[in-house]
Amino acid sequence: MLAALLLAGAGILYAQLEGSDRGIPPVDSTTNFEILGVEVDVAAPSAEKARLEGWRRAQSLGWKMLWARTHNRPIGQAPNLPDSTLNGIVSGIVIEQEQIGPTRYIARLGVLFDRARTGQMLGVRGLVRRSAPMLVIPVMHSGSSAYSFEYRNAWQRAWAEFRTAGSTIDYVRPTGLGIDPLLLNQAQTRRRGRGWWRMLLDQYGAADIVVPEVELRRIYPGGPAVGIFTARYGPDNQLLGRFILRVRSSAGVPAMLAEGVRRLDMVYARALDQGLLRPDPTLVIIQPALPPLPEEEEGEDPLASDEEQAVATGAATSFSLQVATPNAGAVQQAEVSVSRVNGVTSALTTSLALGGSSTMRVTFVGDINALAAALQAQGWTVQVTGGNSLRISR
Repeated sequence: MLAALLLAGAGILYAQLEGSDRGIPPVDSTTNFEILGVEVDVAAPSAEKARLEGWRRAQSLGWKMLWARTHNRPIGQAPNLPDSTLNGIVSGIVIEQEQIGPTRYIARLGVLFDRARTGQMLGVRGLVRRSAPMLVIPVMHSGSSAYSFEYRNAWQRAWAEFRTAGSTIDYVRPTGLGIDPLLLNQAQTRRRGRGWWRMLLDQYGAADIVVPEVELRRIYPGGPAVGIFTARYGPDNQLLGRFILRVRSSAGVPAMLAEGVRRLDMVYARALDQGLLRPDPTLVIIQPALPPLPEEEEGEDPLASDEEQAVATGAATSFSLQVATPNAGAVQQAEVSVSRVNGVTSALTTSLALGGSSTMRVTFVGDINALAAALQAQGWTVQVTGGNSLRISR
């Protein structure tokens, strides 16, 4: 009977995790400047020529809009760049809406500029200040239901498609795959207990959370729609701002949600400037202090190498390592590889996530830079995520 109950429970869990109606990978926007809402209206002898001319004009207008935004000056003062230069710095065109006729092209486009090449022309290298990593849990209220990553939805898609290169907020955007629907659901955003939140933030490599909410109201199916957008922050659901957007038909809902994401990002950026978006100190995992090593009465071995002496006399520190573990074999391989690193005294998996990122607690004799160098020597790609946390991958 007990075996039957265990099998039934495993089947329920499997059913909750399986399915093709969830998971939207976020776009990679770390290397682009983005300008949206570039409107063009072009006439040409053919539809293809009109479209190409529209894109060419969008590049030129997008550059001027980016220059004006960066320098806080009127768009008319922006320098003109030749088409050859624009083709070298533009990395893509985003089609927000377009209408193609036999000899006419009307569209609202977005222009993506390569950050490295464009930054030199703008005189900027990047953002001066960014927030601590913020875990994003988008919550959507529609009808009598409220959900987040339980299944794929338009609000999750809007956040996944939002390009964060120009934002001062360091968003950590889950894909909604694997175990995400069980851990990051709407009910979790209402829990204030810090213990579970500490585990989640450590799992996803974040310092705090932001909960952008939208309540979608439709007057009638296919008709006008109203979106009430709310910016919340932290386990206590601190309210930072709220606004309302409207569209004339349900066909405009995706554009309304995209605009809502953009404005919520402005709300969070303004809160960061005002000092309101600071990591909650109660969410920090404080490691207990290690007792001092007892002094050895025997003298040092004259045959011991310098490296061995450094390991024997150094201070041991605990670090948190996040590593991708698609299967059980990857967990064992990661533990064996990390434990072989010179200076590592223990490597234990404290949070297992098959198909996602597991967390290892590593005790190392040395600082975080020395650990990162030692892991790189073993063939790992290492990224310091803050504090005593590292993210490694092959």
